[in-house]
Amino acid sequence: MIFDLQHLLASLSGVIVGFVLGLVGGGGSILAVPLMVYVVGVASPHLAIGTSALAVAANALSGLASHARARNVNWRCGGMFAGAGVLGALGGSTIGKAVDGQSLLALFALLMLVVAFFMWRGRGSEGIEGVVCNRDNLPRVLTFGAGAGLLSGFFGIGGGFLIVPALIASTSMPIGRAIGTSLVAVSAFGMATSLNYAASGMLDWPIAIAFIAGGVIGTVLGTKASGRLAASKGTLNALFAGLIVLVALYMLARSVPALIG
Repeated sequence: MIFDLQHLLASLSGVIVGFVLGLVGGGGSILAVPLMVYVVGVASPHLAIGTSALAVAANALSGLASHARARNVNWRCGGMFAGAGVLGALGGSTIGKAVDGQSLLALFALLMLVVAFFMWRGRGSEGIEGVVCNRDNLPRVLTFGAGAGLLSGFFGIGGGFLIVPALIASTSMPIGRAIGTSLVAVSAFGMATSLNYAASGMLDWPIAIAFIAGGVIGTVLGTKASGRLAASKGTLNALFAGLIVLVALYMLARSVPALIG
């Protein structure tokens, strides 16, 4: 692989995505697609989606290892959520490949604004430590998992910005714990989506490798920052919501004129 400017930009973008991924769970997946399109310069939205899905999945695994060492992962809940969502991710990504790329970006941005509203509304919730996933809340966990997986696959993202609030809603776990646990599902959803896109030739392996390399560094830094911020009530929720709004507005500004034109 010849390391040129595009690969350098992919590595730097990976650092940014990895940092946000470690800081707010799957928030990095929000940035991956727009960075791949508007900064790295991947011309096809579908190619960008398939490539970023693999990069986010790999970086999520790195973040998951860090959160696991800090004992910040609810493996039972994360496994159940991810198991239900993988099938949804495969189905959603199959549908997404058939949709116009600019339309996908515009719909993605609108979805982010909706999620930002719910994250902001729940920014004061502390959650319940020590929650468990059992037959009482299993239907909610599986339902939210399947829904998050479907949307994650359709938009070609790890889906953490969906998974974190979905985990909180279905289990009432604190956001700090939800962030660590979300990375189980982010890894699974991203891998399922990227494999589906790769099967159609919609994945740039060299760009993905450069993106992943930068993401490993960013994820370690973001995970350390997450541990410090989690102690401040509502800080992560507000940060998460603000980040989503900013990126969504930028994506709408770029994708809507392309659709109209």
